[in-house]
Amino acid sequence: MDGEAYKKVKISVQHLKKNYGPLEVIRDVSVDVLEGEVVCIIGPSGSGKSTFLRCLNQLEERTSGTIWINGQNITSHTVNINMVRREIGMVFQHFNLFNNMNVLRNLMLAPVDLKIATKDDARQTALRMLERVGLSDKADAYPDQLSGGQKQRVAIARALCMKPQIMLFDEPTSALDPEMVGEVLQVMRELAADGMTMVVVTHEMRFAHEVADRVLFMDDGQFLEEGDPETIFGNPQNPRLQDFLKKVL
Repeated sequence: MDGEAYKKVKISVQHLKKNYGPLEVIRDVSVDVLEGEVVCIIGPSGSGKSTFLRCLNQLEERTSGTIWINGQNITSHTVNINMVRREIGMVFQHFNLFNNMNVLRNLMLAPVDLKIATKDDARQTALRMLERVGLSDKADAYPDQLSGGQKQRVAIARALCMKPQIMLFDEPTSALDPEMVGEVLQVMRELAADGMTMVVVTHEMRFAHEVADRVLFMDDGQFLEEGDPETIFGNPQNPRLQDFLKKVL
């Protein structure tokens, strides 16, 4: 039995479906994500990638199917979803920072308001996370004083302040100028190297090739192919994936 078999399943999705009226956005999707695994989801715009990701922490309510996080069925009516969300950090395309608060207060807000940490503890954690993303000197800055890449690194630090076990990234570089993309991807690379369980919806094929343990190709609400990066990018089998890669590589 190889080492992967001993790893804990952190996310288990079984027969997930999501409809908007008659429109099927997610079509009977099942997938597991192991502890410490980095899974990148690629595919054309409108294929259901972001909707799938948002279902993982119930920002989108699924139509049917079950989602398990750390062994807990988060689609059960009895689950306290807010408690589960504390274990799941999420970083969006847009940064969602509070412009009337400096960076340090943005990072401290949720842990203090949710009574996860005292103000002193939250401050120390926030300063550590800013150092981790290379922004120790920006604690007193306000969001409008930061570049897009800096804002996104702050958003990652803010998510990390909740000490999540899982990180979800929804196209975190798509709103950035090209020269700012690298600094955000570098932080994500470091998180992956540290063993964070990550699910990343991305258009950055090079990042997916370098960092992912597994790549899922999504189109029309389904995972049409999955595998390790070398196989997906070097020897794709599905004709739709072959066509997609010809256009983006």
